[in-house]
Amino acid sequence: MSIAYGEVEQGIMIETPAAVMISDLLAEEVDFFSIGTNDLTQYTLAIDRQNTKLDAFFDPHHPAVLRMIRMVVDNAHKKGIWVGICGELGADMELTREFLQMGIDELSVSPGRILPLRKLIRETEGRSFCHD
Repeated sequence: MSIAYGEVEQGIMIETPAAVMISDLLAEEVDFFSIGTNDLTQYTLAIDRQNTKLDAFFDPHHPAVLRMIRMVVDNAHKKGIWVGICGELGADMELTREFLQMGIDELSVSPGRILPLRKLIRETEGRSFCHD
């Protein structure tokens, strides 16, 4: 028995600084990127997030992390592919507007975060965002 299915998109996780730096090349090979923000933050800041003694140094809002996310988005959009955020930053409402300004296409969040996030996005709707 065969089951019909539509066209399947193929994508990759962007979770290391190395993947960010060649995201322009990777974008030629896939239909989308999903940015794994937990690992990307850990590897960008060289901090083992399993080591509780280093918790004070684990900063997903660090400018280096945000610049890497922007670089991935810019490289993806130049090649016509979409980008999602996967990981705890997807539900970080302090960054939602910034992600919208960057041009993030999708935020992956747990079910309990959907309604508050949707409300914030709708409140932001109508604003003009520049996607340089």
